[in-house]
Amino acid sequence: MRQYLDLLRDIRDNGEDKGDRTGTGTRSVFGRQVRYDLSEGFPAVTTKKLYFNSVAHELLWFLKGTGNIEYLAQNNVHIWDEWPFKAYLEKNDLPIPEVNSDEWRDQMKGFIGKVATDRVFAKQWGDLGPVYGVQWRRWPDGKGGEIDQIDQAIDTIKNNPNSRRNIVTAWNPAEIDAIAEAGGLPPCHSLFQLNVRGDKLDLHLYQRSADTFLGVPFNIASYALLLSMMAQVTDKEPGDFVHTLADTHVYQNHLEQVDLQLSREPLPLPKLKLNPDIKNINDFTIDDIELVGYEHHPPIKAPISV
Repeated sequence: MRQYLDLLRDIRDNGEDKGDRTGTGTRSVFGRQVRYDLSEGFPAVTTKKLYFNSVAHELLWFLKGTGNIEYLAQNNVHIWDEWPFKAYLEKNDLPIPEVNSDEWRDQMKGFIGKVATDRVFAKQWGDLGPVYGVQWRRWPDGKGGEIDQIDQAIDTIKNNPNSRRNIVTAWNPAEIDAIAEAGGLPPCHSLFQLNVRGDKLDLHLYQRSADTFLGVPFNIASYALLLSMMAQVTDKEPGDFVHTLADTHVYQNHLEQVDLQLSREPLPLPKLKLNPDIKNINDFTIDDIELVGYEHHPPIKAPISV
């Protein structure tokens, strides 16, 4: 994962300080590309702990084709908690505590607990709108129907492997406002393209906005996992994951954490183990996914900007 550390170092040393939507401020570079060869090991960051179980659950959530965080809440995955919680407070004209304060965390914990246990409450307040999984699996076709882009992509790998059009996009301009109104974020990892190279399958991700300290390690692991799953169900080997990042930034309140991470020496990469009996992308469960031999340095905590 030296490629990822080089990216962090590039932002720290060469980035421009600028404002952002959250008011936190960032140090940013624009237009970077990193390549990971999955035959060399699974690209899980080792200079801090990656919560891989959360990565896997989030990807399974995407593949369910829903924007509601109920599944995540029920499985103790808290990647997306802040946004529906803030939207709940705003839409009910409730006081909004200081983000990341003890009061914020206590109230958010109660909110997420209710999303996990109360189906009616989850349906009303746990929905982030037509985000990633909705667009992947239920893109509106303009004729009253829906397009399952994941199924289409798998079919193309199998039946038209030379296609240069095998693209799955989460960026639907017609529904960006609906995502914002629901309290969600317009997709940061916006689209990906698949490429068949002999017996290997490659994936190229375009990411419009990249929170490089907190978010990007999840993004790398998530799309490397997706590539591996799609390769298995199409009888291919996972090849290269290519990651193109547009606004590539570190939040100003993460710079000390970046210095700490860059002071650590990377450890050997782990291996990904998937249940070989799974031949349909929809059949994967968390029990079919395992990261083997994952060694890592201690976690590095940092506040999230909402």
